[in-house]
Amino acid sequence: MSEQLAFSLPAKEALGREDYFVSDANALAVAAVENWTNWPLRKLVLVGPSGSGKTHLAMVWAHETGARVMSADVLDDPAALANGPLVVEDLHLICGDRSAETQAFHLHNLMQEGGHPLLVTSATAPARMSFALPDLKSRMEGTSIATLEALDDALLMALVMKMFSDRQIAIKPDLLNYVMPRLPRSFDAVRGFVETVDARALAEKRPIGKGLARDVLAEITGD
Repeated sequence: MSEQLAFSLPAKEALGREDYFVSDANALAVAAVENWTNWPLRKLVLVGPSGSGKTHLAMVWAHETGARVMSADVLDDPAALANGPLVVEDLHLICGDRSAETQAFHLHNLMQEGGHPLLVTSATAPARMSFALPDLKSRMEGTSIATLEALDDALLMALVMKMFSDRQIAIKPDLLNYVMPRLPRSFDAVRGFVETVDARALAEKRPIGKGLARDVLAEITGD
C-alpha cells in the first residue's frame, strides 16, 4: 500500500488558498449558498453548531461575492454597511439584546431596500431564538435557512489530510486510521490537532506517529 493515502472530494477554493470540501454533511447547505442569486428576498440564514464550518463557508461566499464580513454584535453603523453584499456572523450572540437587535433590524431593512444579498450565520435557528425585538424575529423567521450538519467521516478525513498536506506532511494510512475515530468532529478540533502535532513534532524532534497523535488527542479531549 502506498504510504500516502489518496483521497478525493469535490473542493471549493476558500479565500484563494484553502479548499472547502463537500460531503453529505454539508452538500445541501453549500448548494443553497452557491445559489445566492436566487435567494428569496436576497437573504439566507446559515445555521449549524459550533465547529460545523459556518464561518468557513461564509468566507467562501464572501470571497466569491466581495462581501464584507461583520459580527452581529458590532453593527454600530447600519447605513455604512448596507452598500453591497454582506455577511453577518453569529446572530445568536445578540439574541435578547434589544439595542443590538435594533441595529441588526435596521441593517436588514437597509439591505432589503438596496437589493443587496445578506448572509447571516447562527448557531441556532431563528425560530428557536428568544428575540427581544418582535420585528427582527419576524424578519429572521421569514428568511430561508440552510443547515450544516456535524462533520461526517468523509469530510473529517478530507480535512485532516488537507491540513497536513498544507504543512507538507504526508500522513500515513495507519496514522489516519488511528486518528479518525478519536478526533472530535469539528473544524476547530481538526485545525487544533494538526497545528499542535506539527508544532510538537518540531519542538520535541518527534516523528509524527501514533505516540505523538495519542498525546495531542489526550490534550484535546481531556482523556
